[in-house]
Amino acid sequence: MIGYSWEPTPPDQFNPILEQFLQSMVQAAELAGYHILAFPYRHGDEWVNLYRELIETNRVDGFVISSVNYNDPRIILLQDENFPFVAFGRSNPEWLFPYVDVDGGAGMRQVVEHLLNQGHRRIYALAWPEDSRVGQNRLDGFLDALHQAGIYPPQDWIVRGEGTYQFGLEVSGRWLDQPNDQRPTAIVAFNDNMAVGAMSAAHQRSLQVGKDLAVTGFDDVPMAQYLTPPLTTVRQPIRKVGQLIMTMLLDIVDNKASENNQILTQPELIIRESTGMWVSQPAN
Repeated sequence: MIGYSWEPTPPDQFNPILEQFLQSMVQAAELAGYHILAFPYRHGDEWVNLYRELIETNRVDGFVISSVNYNDPRIILLQDENFPFVAFGRSNPEWLFPYVDVDGGAGMRQVVEHLLNQGHRRIYALAWPEDSRVGQNRLDGFLDALHQAGIYPPQDWIVRGEGTYQFGLEVSGRWLDQPNDQRPTAIVAFNDNMAVGAMSAAHQRSLQVGKDLAVTGFDDVPMAQYLTPPLTTVRQPIRKVGQLIMTMLLDIVDNKASENNQILTQPELIIRESTGMWVSQPAN
């Protein structure tokens, strides 16, 4: 039995990335004769105590942990207990533990380079909170690509918040209400939910996404290809990640040596019409 618990999605939202991840893990585990034990998510120490309880009662052979952040107490506990686990995501750079992750910084660099090649220079970002390890990784890639192009964005080009549709709608609306020579020509969202919010803000202001404004997302949720216009976004190899994590964990459980227990997978930029029609203006 493999234990897994995840942060719940708000009731009014759907998380297709989580579904793909779960399906791939369940399939890989079943092929090896294992099952996934889902247990409740609780805030703070209560969550860690559930891990401790499952270890002490011998109900699981190992854990998969996700939503990994800096100074993650679950990693500290599992390493102290010398208990098998694999993380979906990295944590503190100096910590050594088995993980599979997606290089979000590389994905964001692909996004920005795509927009720069189209002539965009005012590229704003709907980012995640400062305490988000995944969000910081994506922000580093965003800034690296801009700096390589000699662009050093002012603070108001980057707004951090929860990755919701409403956040994307409200922040993008404020940006788009600025004078034409100050508002963004492109908005980069750190997930698809915020990107949809940015597209809605543009539609409300009679701006044509893809022509008057480029919008990009991250995750390539199934609905992205059916939006109007279809959304340019970054696809994560989630099914591959789930399979790699389960294979790595079962090797650890079976005391098999692993040549590589830290794997960084590469995302893929999927270009669609939300960035496909913008034409740069001639320089003054």
